[in-house]
Amino acid sequence: MIANGKDIPRWRSALQPALESRRTLGLIRQRQVRQGPCQPAMFLNDRSLISFCTNDYLGLSNHPDVLAAFIEGAREYGVGSGASHMVTGHCRIHDQLEEALAAFTGRDRALLFSTGYMANLGVINALTNAQSLVLQDELNHASLLDGGWLSRATSRRYTHANLSALEQALRDAHSAPTLIVTDGVFSMDGDVAPLSGMIALARQYGAGLMVDDAHGMGCLGLGGQGVIASDNDDTLINQSDIPVLIGTFGKAFGTAGAFVAGDEGLIDYLEQFARTYTFTTAMPPALAQATLASLKIITAEPWRRQRLQMLINTFRSGMAALKLPLLPSNTPVQALMLGDVDRALAASQFLLSRGLQVSAIRPPTVPAGSARLRITLSAVHTDVQLQCLLDAMAELAHTFSRSEMGDPNVID
Repeated sequence: MIANGKDIPRWRSALQPALESRRTLGLIRQRQVRQGPCQPAMFLNDRSLISFCTNDYLGLSNHPDVLAAFIEGAREYGVGSGASHMVTGHCRIHDQLEEALAAFTGRDRALLFSTGYMANLGVINALTNAQSLVLQDELNHASLLDGGWLSRATSRRYTHANLSALEQALRDAHSAPTLIVTDGVFSMDGDVAPLSGMIALARQYGAGLMVDDAHGMGCLGLGGQGVIASDNDDTLINQSDIPVLIGTFGKAFGTAGAFVAGDEGLIDYLEQFARTYTFTTAMPPALAQATLASLKIITAEPWRRQRLQMLINTFRSGMAALKLPLLPSNTPVQALMLGDVDRALAASQFLLSRGLQVSAIRPPTVPAGSARLRITLSAVHTDVQLQCLLDAMAELAHTFSRSEMGDPNVID
């Protein structure tokens, strides 16, 4: 192939057509350059905006105690860990954070990973082999899907949150060692996995169950333990029912990194066989110290979850009054389903013109035909900021025809 008078190597020949195809379909993603900290009022691309698209659900990424812990950790340990956990990178603060996370989740032990993506890839690969089957909810986050696809196991997807479809897949598995993998809170829809039914099916068919609660941990349950927690008391789903629990720090914790929690034998095994743990530089100890400070705030300040839930309820009530098509969700993730890519982009641009940053989510992040606005709420959004969003949504409802806004009957 010749371009601009030069030969293009064969390995590069498909790159530009793929980019052009995505651009033609309106699916190109662009980075937004932020100045200053993550908070509801922020500067993006040199413009002051109210953001409703971060995952900082409890407002901890800029909390003074978390910042102070990070600075203290950097003074004591330096910036980088300098090596993998198994060489010299594992510090006492890593131990302290793992011990606190184990107690927080009601598990024997916890193991830190540098990112949620690395946790999911490493754990799924370590727990499966060429004879294994991985069953994934079709709306699982990309890191879970990639964990299955990049493992040696056979990977199959079942209809979203459909227990009958999951059971049929388990029946079809016959005697293959099977790992069921699901998000706790689905990152683009905001709904919660049907865990009680999944636990029963996993027990009935002798399958493992792995739950990634990236978007629920810190936000749900009386103590903030996420989908494993009850809203009414301090009861947690135990580790025999959900033997593999993943949590991340880049959402409600306000920092970065991830962990897996489970029984002693599981964590001993993963230390040796999870390659994304063994063969990478350990999380910076200062970040571990900041995350431990976040965990203390999560447990000590339940008002943040209460405030967040109040904002969620107010937003949903306001959207219902406008007859706008929100998907069912009682979590910080609220999805306004628009279907068409151009419609979602136009709605996002309209809100931007009103000083609001709300992301248009398009394929391949979501299935074709399900483009939407993904609105995320934080405990530190003010009542005034939320009202600005609802006022802009009212304008949006009047500016766009009802058919352009999708089917209003899906709002609950």
